[in-house]
Amino acid sequence: MKKYWHKNLQYLFGLLFIWFVVSFMMGIVWAEDLNAYRIGNFPLGFWIAQQGSIYAFVLIIFVYVYLMNKLDKEHGVEEK
Repeated sequence: MKKYWHKNLQYLFGLLFIWFVVSFMMGIVWAEDLNAYRIGNFPLGFWIAQQGSIYAFVLIIFVYVYLMNKLDKEHGVEEK
């Protein structure tokens, strides 16, 4: 069970790090540099701050569910 929780925390911290990079670093810190690129008519930094971080968060939720279902099966604790 210790391996299960260790792997769970690895997934959690890895996905939270990705969310931090997308929402804070790309949406705030690097926004001016990213604004040199465009998505449609919008600067990329602005788009990530307004839309992209939300999409990334929703995608992270689906990835976490997939990874946890896989981990649950590996350790025999999946829901039936």
